[in-house]
Amino acid sequence: MSCRIVIPLVLAALALPAAAHAEGPVLSVLDVPVGGARSPALAQATRPFTMIALHWRGFGSVAFRTRTAGGHWSAWRGAAPEAEDVPDSGSPELARTRGWHIGNPYWTGVADRFELRTRGRVEQARAYTVWSAADRRPLRSLASASSPALVSRFAWGANERLKRPPAFAPNVRFVLIHHTAGSNDYTRQQSAAIVRGIQLYHVSGNGWNDIGYNFLVDKYGQVFEGRAGGIDRPVVGAHAEGFNAGSVGIAVLGSYGATGISSAARAAIVKLIAWRLDAAHVDPLSTLSWISGGDSRFPRGIPVFLRAISGHRDTGFTDCPGDGVYRDLAALAGAAALVGLPKIYEPHTAGQPGGPVRFTARLSRAAGWRLTIVDAAGLQVATSQGAGLEIDWTWDASARPPGAYTWTLTSGAAYAATGTVGKQPVVPPALPPTTTPTTTGPGAPPTTPPPSGAASFVTGFALSTTVLSPNGDGSNDTATVTYTLVKGAYVTAFVLDQSGTVVAQTLFSDQRQSARTQSFTWTPDVLPDGRYRFVVAARLSDGQQSSVGQDVLVDRTLALFGVAPTAFSPNGDGVADTTTLSFTLAKPALVAVRILGADGTVLALPFTGQLQVGSQQIAWDGSGSAGRLPDGAYTAQVSAVDELGDLTQQLPVTIDTIAPTLTLRSGPELRLSVSEAATVTVILDGRQSILVAGPGDFQVPASAPPTSLSAVATDAAGNVSSTILWP
Repeated sequence: MSCRIVIPLVLAALALPAAAHAEGPVLSVLDVPVGGARSPALAQATRPFTMIALHWRGFGSVAFRTRTAGGHWSAWRGAAPEAEDVPDSGSPELARTRGWHIGNPYWTGVADRFELRTRGRVEQARAYTVWSAADRRPLRSLASASSPALVSRFAWGANERLKRPPAFAPNVRFVLIHHTAGSNDYTRQQSAAIVRGIQLYHVSGNGWNDIGYNFLVDKYGQVFEGRAGGIDRPVVGAHAEGFNAGSVGIAVLGSYGATGISSAARAAIVKLIAWRLDAAHVDPLSTLSWISGGDSRFPRGIPVFLRAISGHRDTGFTDCPGDGVYRDLAALAGAAALVGLPKIYEPHTAGQPGGPVRFTARLSRAAGWRLTIVDAAGLQVATSQGAGLEIDWTWDASARPPGAYTWTLTSGAAYAATGTVGKQPVVPPALPPTTTPTTTGPGAPPTTPPPSGAASFVTGFALSTTVLSPNGDGSNDTATVTYTLVKGAYVTAFVLDQSGTVVAQTLFSDQRQSARTQSFTWTPDVLPDGRYRFVVAARLSDGQQSSVGQDVLVDRTLALFGVAPTAFSPNGDGVADTTTLSFTLAKPALVAVRILGADGTVLALPFTGQLQVGSQQIAWDGSGSAGRLPDGAYTAQVSAVDELGDLTQQLPVTIDTIAPTLTLRSGPELRLSVSEAATVTVILDGRQSILVAGPGDFQVPASAPPTSLSAVATDAAGNVSSTILWP
């Protein structure tokens, strides 16, 4: 079914002026009647618009066109051609529009009417129109010593009252190039108006925390600072579902299905990429395997091959950034790699103070380098220097006390790399001041520890795991939190970072809970990798307070550990003589693959060494330190050590070199017996069937008494029994 609706623009607007600009953008929201209703007559709009976007519910699709003030209708456009320009699934940002399809904002120029057309089942439609006036004065661009010229949020008129606190990834690993949508026919003075309109729609229309892109570039080469949080920090955007954390989203204003970008835009993008990846110490010409956070193309936990400079279509079902931009990505990467030399690439640490700490990195060209390590007081505790292309140095920190140490790597005029190893103990801060306790309803969360000598009324606190890897592979994605309240209380559960700051994950606040054992599941998928403290704080109605906590590690480095086949037969017959232990690394790590006995003793070490990002496969032939291991059940273990700690996953593996024994109990009754679980291939009167049987007796089903039978059993390790023949 297709219906077509012509909508007059009715303004029921919320005016949200942008600071430092005479007129901020205005958003209007209009619910559109759908479902085969008769099209109303055209009516004069009360106010024009310059941008439009659509939301709708249902399994159908929506298209629209707009009319300029001069009476010219645009071509029909799909309302959501880039449907994955959204936050990550499961995030609070995306949850605010759950159940709605979200359309991109289209810059239309000045328009006064729009026409809507639906196809299939569309239950509800809502139009968002934005009036965003062009600037009346030139924009100022500022640049630091290392960054390109940027139009700051203040300069383009970002409405800072709209934004919510940003989230941060552990680091930046790649760039995703987008185009926005709508007409390319905009003036230099209208560019900031487009950016302001996109911010207003993304926040007030979609419920996002801020504008979705990290940077925006117009056809004149102006670079706009996007989502707040810091231009050189790993701010998590809302531009590529499943791939927002760890990426930088750069959007070119306009549509580029066939048209290439301007030379000014191209030059600006090259400078922007070169600087942003240099700050992250990423080689623009490198590639990586990235674990998807989940979208319609790549399910959660799937490794995806990407270039350091990729297009949005590489991560989802979309044409973005358009053929005109996508075909130029390799050239953009090559040009960016030549800007701002020399550079330090891929600095990495493995190990913790109290043992050896290994530092590795690569330089863009052979040069001298210096690595310095200082303690928490700023005193130098170690240093090393050298020359060459590759850096690989191990600091013997076995005699160093626990704590956080800061390292800095320099090489001539290159952008210095710095980071920390180890950690400082986390001390929970006092919570915000409480209100006067009341017995009629919840008050504020606890603020102070219980009085000296007071007994805690929160006992039995435990987490099922303190090392979490929320990457969707089914291993340690969540933790079960358990505690017992001796008395009914108002309870708050929250998470602290290493500085003692409450991060943006409060599970519940001042929730009334009864006196009993409480249990719930915690999923830290919104937290970047790092060390945290999980806290449960409780308050009684009379003001008494108690809190408990546990240090936790969130680290997604290791994922998708698998053993195939889980049972194998290393007897040299060419069938299942080896098994493959596979896993994926989201960042470089020191890896060890071990085979453990029933008591946890290491019996074999198939691999140990440094591995880079991506899918890994380690073959094992059953051999151990003293020759081939005997038949039996074992545990395959993979551990990955990165700068945060040691991650481990385990799976069962079985060595079985003995073929199953298949016995004929009764030919006429088709009763057989097998010594172990096996797949039995049976041929009755020339017709083959396959059964899963054993251990023990079983009967072969038959529709009529057979005259002949042949059977053979194959176990999970590929061992084959002798063939049974009857008569």
